[in-house]
Amino acid sequence: MRQTRLRIWSFPLVLLALAVAFGILSGCSGSGTNAEEPASAAEIGQAIEQAVRLDHMNKGDLDKIQKIYRIDKDDIADFVLYTSASNVKADELAVIQLKDPGRIASVKENIELHIERQKAKFKDYRPDEYYLVERHVMKSKGSYVLFAVSDQADQMERVFDDAF
Repeated sequence: MRQTRLRIWSFPLVLLALAVAFGILSGCSGSGTNAEEPASAAEIGQAIEQAVRLDHMNKGDLDKIQKIYRIDKDDIADFVLYTSASNVKADELAVIQLKDPGRIASVKENIELHIERQKAKFKDYRPDEYYLVERHVMKSKGSYVLFAVSDQADQMERVFDDAF
């Protein structure tokens, strides 16, 4: 009789121990990425590409991002850049991951200078494009900077925010 009672009590204890062990182990496992930041700017860029149409824009390289925003290439860990295929359009998308988050302020200042140049370019010439530049989105989170000029900038911003 005593042996039967022991078996009855041991089964729930074993289940409880397994549940606790499973909870601890699942809490310790992870994807290897920081919960605060996505793994790369490329991943954010891919998510944005899936959410909005970028087929009217050209993908930019490191030289282009350096030329447009005057950012030292040694400061950039990863990036995604799309610019308008035409010089009469203002559309842009940049997701820049910096090696040093302390450089965010200077990168944002450089982008502000670019915005002012774009405003001067489009103000009297292309009022619709000027309006898009005026409504740009620029924000930073962690070591990332988002800059978007588009009629879909709100959607781009939402995807960027959701990545964190």
